[in-house]
Amino acid sequence: MADVISIPRAALHEQVAQRLRQMLVENRIRPGAKLNERELSEVLNVSRTPLREAIKMLAAEGLVELVPNRGAIALALTEADVVNTFEVMAGLEALSGELAAQRVTDEELAEIRALHFEMMAAYTRHDLSGYYTLNARIHRAINAAAKNPVLTTTYNQVNARLQALRFRTNQDGAKWKRAVGEHDKMVEALCARDPAAMRDVLLTHLNNKRDTVLEQLREDTAQRTSKVRR
Repeated sequence: MADVISIPRAALHEQVAQRLRQMLVENRIRPGAKLNERELSEVLNVSRTPLREAIKMLAAEGLVELVPNRGAIALALTEADVVNTFEVMAGLEALSGELAAQRVTDEELAEIRALHFEMMAAYTRHDLSGYYTLNARIHRAINAAAKNPVLTTTYNQVNARLQALRFRTNQDGAKWKRAVGEHDKMVEALCARDPAAMRDVLLTHLNNKRDTVLEQLREDTAQRTSKVRR
């Protein structure tokens, strides 16, 4: 975290929160790591006050934990946490897709198709960060097209806990390619306004994400155990 990042002064704590959110999602701040206020103040070129306000925002979203006598810690999920959270998230994504297929407007559909086209271009460039940003926008747009504010609020709360893990799943080339294929099927089902197909593809998509995350967590645990034994 050596490079200084310039941030506009307007709505400063919100800007800081967005940069921190990206750092957490992209594992530039790793799960379980303490958020070092002095270091982050230097990197983000801001004072402690907006930084602390931003950290409180992320704590409310569930991306960090505020631990007494330790400060802010980046969220680290156990295998059980992952299974339980993805179980809920799969249901929310499936319901979003099912309702969106019934309620999506032509304008919303055109926007989702445009985002998909941009995402495919990022995939072709192997631009993981750009791809993930567009990917998340597509999922949010599908959720918005469902036109259920209670669903959207719940979706956002649960999804915040999984952002960093969902980002990592695309670091494996074969699994990234599979996820892209699933997104192709999402757009096809949405264009056909087929609720059942949307529900099925989103359930498959989220379950595949869950399995990849669990595989990565187990690999990380095995590597840490191996280092301790040496």
